[in-house]
Amino acid sequence: MATRKNTQPPGWHAADSHDLIRVHGARVNNLKDVSIEIPKRRLTVFTGVSGSGKSSLVFDTIAAESQRLINETYSAFVQGFMPTLARPEVDVLDGLTTAIIVDQQRMGGDPRSTVGTATDANAMLRILFSRIGKPYIGSPKAFSFNVASISGAGAVTVERGGQTVKERRSFSITGGMCPRCEGRGSVTDLDLTQLYDDSKSLNDGALTVPGYKPGGWSYRLYSESGLYDADKPIRKYTKRELHDFLHREPVRMKIAGINMTYEGLIPRIQKSMLAKDRESMQPHIREFVDRAVTFTTCPDCDGTRLTEAARSSKIKKVSIADACAMQISDLAAWVDSLDEPSVAPLLTTLHHTLESFVEIGLGYLSLDRPAGTLSGGEAQRVKMIRHLGSSLTDTTYVFDEPTTGLHPHDIQRMNGLLQRLRDKGNTVLVVEHKPETIAIADHVVDLGPGAGTAGGTVCFEGTVDGLRKGGTVTGRHFDDRAALKKAVREPTGRLEIRGAATHNLRDVDVDIPLGVLTVITGVAGSGKSSLIHGSIPAGEGVVSIDQGAIRGSRRSNPATYTGLLDPIRKAFAKAHGVKPALFSANSEGACPTCNGAGVVYTDLAMMAGVATTCEDCEGKRFQASVLDYHLGGRDISEVLAMPVTEALEFFGSGEAATPAAHRILDRLSDVGLGYVSLGQPLTTLSGGERQRLKLATHMSDKGGVYVLDEPTTGLHLADVEQLLGLLDRLVDSGKSVIVIEHHQAVMAHADWIVDLGPGAGHDGGRIVFEGTPADLVADRSTLTGEHLAAYVGA
Repeated sequence: MATRKNTQPPGWHAADSHDLIRVHGARVNNLKDVSIEIPKRRLTVFTGVSGSGKSSLVFDTIAAESQRLINETYSAFVQGFMPTLARPEVDVLDGLTTAIIVDQQRMGGDPRSTVGTATDANAMLRILFSRIGKPYIGSPKAFSFNVASISGAGAVTVERGGQTVKERRSFSITGGMCPRCEGRGSVTDLDLTQLYDDSKSLNDGALTVPGYKPGGWSYRLYSESGLYDADKPIRKYTKRELHDFLHREPVRMKIAGINMTYEGLIPRIQKSMLAKDRESMQPHIREFVDRAVTFTTCPDCDGTRLTEAARSSKIKKVSIADACAMQISDLAAWVDSLDEPSVAPLLTTLHHTLESFVEIGLGYLSLDRPAGTLSGGEAQRVKMIRHLGSSLTDTTYVFDEPTTGLHPHDIQRMNGLLQRLRDKGNTVLVVEHKPETIAIADHVVDLGPGAGTAGGTVCFEGTVDGLRKGGTVTGRHFDDRAALKKAVREPTGRLEIRGAATHNLRDVDVDIPLGVLTVITGVAGSGKSSLIHGSIPAGEGVVSIDQGAIRGSRRSNPATYTGLLDPIRKAFAKAHGVKPALFSANSEGACPTCNGAGVVYTDLAMMAGVATTCEDCEGKRFQASVLDYHLGGRDISEVLAMPVTEALEFFGSGEAATPAAHRILDRLSDVGLGYVSLGQPLTTLSGGERQRLKLATHMSDKGGVYVLDEPTTGLHLADVEQLLGLLDRLVDSGKSVIVIEHHQAVMAHADWIVDLGPGAGHDGGRIVFEGTPADLVADRSTLTGEHLAAYVGA
């Protein structure tokens, strides 16, 4: 029998054959049987237009399967506490390594979550102060604004030697939480003049709170309680009566023969209105809350969230509150100056963590900065800090647009970090649009050719040079450079900002021209958002579109989010003389089996739950009787399955012509979402798509000034051109557009530029240039000027 000769080189080992991550037949979301091989220990960049399937391949297939396989190595008990992940729809996934995901999910918005608590820097500082702080006040808990001081005493029953013995025990925990603001740093005060008119009596209609109308139960609770005279003007109440009216503890009583719980007006409003998230309030309630509630810095702790005892313990005249308020670059220098052999390992680790902040370009933050106020890019970089000093190798790091929110100057630093992670022997997978980062890739995967159903295939795999010559959308636009305008628009007026001092701004005076496209730029942390959001409040005549996440469950879709479903339901209802509620999958028209979800979920405890298409409605989400009603030859489920471009034609003319729906669809098409279907769940949209959906929704708002916060986030090079066209149309229609932006194409296209800097944090906060882009390029006096000049080839 012939033996096969070993063709492998001498010294070769079978283990060395696993140098690729192989993906075969991936069908997650819009991927169409994608098969690719990704080299390990290399930097691979995934690119393609927004919605082409990059995140579906990288996050929902490769990273998700890696995490699922790791989770399965734990016991069923431990898995019960972990997120349950279903196996992605893919035929083969080979050669996976442990995946560490660094995404752009915003960090928790709880006011008690800060940069320090999110990165463990606070935990190390608390140990440091509890060990060497003078005077000694207690354990690390005594320095935590999340731990309240409590004490108690009582009898406990103990079994001892066959006898039951009662013993008296007492305990106490010394925490650092300020008792006044409960560790939040600010207190809410209600403006009583907005709750009632004290010149009137209750019977004369003194209460002015929404929903408290004379004759209603909420009103009768106070007017008929009998605790005070309802015919007496409130200003003439005695101290006791006023306390009962405003602050009385809950008490059961009979009013008009009905058992009810009476409670003072202030705690009742706090529970019913102020406990809700502001975004989820009805507009008239939100308006009342904005009017009646004032957030003021806590007078007891001066906004530090800590007790007086926690602030009294110091190291080198610095308390833990002072340390958390310092800019991190200054704090790192302070920690480096401490020479305490007893806590040397702690100081080394703390200094390394703080230096990582500086290295990654976040040295301008402070540890007491609330985590919810960080931008998506800042949140992603804060998460990166844990991994920078890691000794792990042969790991897969997955990044979602790490250059988001970064000035071209900072992108070079980020590129260096990505290359360092790769050089340690790790596989680095990056989803990215910026050509500066694509240029450093060892391997490029370009998805497309279009977005949504027109995407989901691999158009190109190979080197950056190959991509340039490849003829794909990304390849064609890779070397695109927006040129400076030959002529800029003349402003129609000025928006004056005087003495702006929010965060790191230094009494900034600036005039922002109206009626033109103005770009506010500067390095990350130079004070751009503080200047615009702090000085131009969204309100009368100002439409502010930020990077906040879109709230929505898998039942939400572009039709419900934009308000498009209302005119569609009314059109169906009018055509057949029935109720509009029938045409909502969240209301009367829902399929009773799946409650309008289209799928039936089966929970399998620590295993991944199973979602099966509902057999009764076949995933259409509506009752069979509702689908008998047609408009223009289509039923409601077929209308929701249409992409925006098709729906635009459908509702534009003929029997189904609905002007209200057509207007909304026109805006969706305008922002480049023509390929998205009306009923696609919001949870499946990419980050760039969500931002453009938000922009389309706000374009109908009646406002003269539009403030956009980095609208190029998540946009492909080809989409940026479309965005510039949209901004031009807004300005030409008589609007003033102010854009906070780092993208050079938007800067070059601007009529006016305001550049902040020169650095970040306390090195920034000043206006370093204002004028036209051509002047900025000619001057080259700032970092932005240098990069913009290089970009336009000047």
